[in-house]
Amino acid sequence: MKNKNKLNIAIIGLGNIGSYLYKYLQINKEILSKKNNCIPNIVFVSAKSRNKKRSIKINKKKWLKNYLDATKSEKVDVIIELIGGAEGAAKKLVFNALKNKKHVVTANKALIAKYGDKLSKIAEDNNVNLEFEAAVCGGVPIIRSLKEGLIANKINRVYGIFNGTSNYILSTMDKENKNFKDVLTNAQKLGYAETNPISDLNGDDVAAKLKILSSLCFNSFIDHTIHVEGINFIDKLDIDNANKLGYKIKLLGVSELINNRVYQRVHPTLIKKSSYIASIDGVLNAVIIDGKPVGQNVIQGEGAGPEATTSALISDISSILRGNIKFPFSISSKERKKLKYKGILERSFSAYLRFEVIDKPGVLSNITKIFSKNKVSIKRLIQNPNKFKKFSSIIIITHNTKDKFLNKVIKQTEKKPFIIKRPKIIRIGAN
Repeated sequence: MKNKNKLNIAIIGLGNIGSYLYKYLQINKEILSKKNNCIPNIVFVSAKSRNKKRSIKINKKKWLKNYLDATKSEKVDVIIELIGGAEGAAKKLVFNALKNKKHVVTANKALIAKYGDKLSKIAEDNNVNLEFEAAVCGGVPIIRSLKEGLIANKINRVYGIFNGTSNYILSTMDKENKNFKDVLTNAQKLGYAETNPISDLNGDDVAAKLKILSSLCFNSFIDHTIHVEGINFIDKLDIDNANKLGYKIKLLGVSELINNRVYQRVHPTLIKKSSYIASIDGVLNAVIIDGKPVGQNVIQGEGAGPEATTSALISDISSILRGNIKFPFSISSKERKKLKYKGILERSFSAYLRFEVIDKPGVLSNITKIFSKNKVSIKRLIQNPNKFKKFSSIIIITHNTKDKFLNKVIKQTEKKPFIIKRPKIIRIGAN
């Protein structure tokens, strides 16, 4: 290792992932040096709490009093940002690092989804790398695949399961016959869900990842025109109904390029049990790319956690160790396109609608009239009365219908006095 160059690294943020990465780099320094012909050398660390108990021993000389000092130090070549969040310390660190000609590796999807275009331009102007493999689907190497392995392809669709927490909750509700609240509590105990899991449950986490993937797939700037629904409203009855109808419920992120327009959407989807994506359970993620000439390409793996995230971080660090200066979004900012991103109101879907109603004469005919008035054709109708409680559950599967008409049906029926709670809609996926 004597004749090899050194690459000096500052790790900012020493939570579970930062600590695991620190330990990994120390243990595997020699093998990484051999593979990349350059020595990864941690010179500084910084964290919110220096005195927190950690499973690693760090030399006192490596601690920075102020995390932003890493961006000014001549000793630092690469800054690894593991603070999190789109604003505050993480934003300051990454902007300053790139402006000061430091390479940046980050696992911060919120930051890249919000400021990726600006950060990319600064990185290009300063001839440094901005790497974010770990920001999307942890151990699934989708970013590098899009930038390198699939570079020859014209991609028209990217979709899949991008959030392990929501996937674990939905698949466990199904397999273990448990309700949403109990499974969420257990997921938190196991460390699969955060103490505050709101961004996993409401679809925001998937939305941030999908915006980044859309930009890479379609060579466009990041766009915030996106339909987002989470899994908060899915209950055990929906899981049971899906099973009876031959489906599984999955939270999908889908981005499609159709006639030079991009449609981005995140929502629970009924998927045929026989499809590949229906079999992805637990905390696994799966990303599916449709393109030419490759056809369909599937990448599956652990979506989160220190091990999977470190795998992605090491991939990015290794790219910098090899001296590869690359555009953050595969092509230069000058070449990236301003595509039209559209909402999904004009898109057509088959859908599952569920109405909880007071069980009395005339209710069903009243509902079907609203469907007819809004040009929504009914494919299948199931009524499950509960005579003891005097209410009924009406499930309707529609033919392909414009999303705006499905929304009108929901809005018009929810105002009716016989409706017990807000009607539900779950779109049905083709694959």
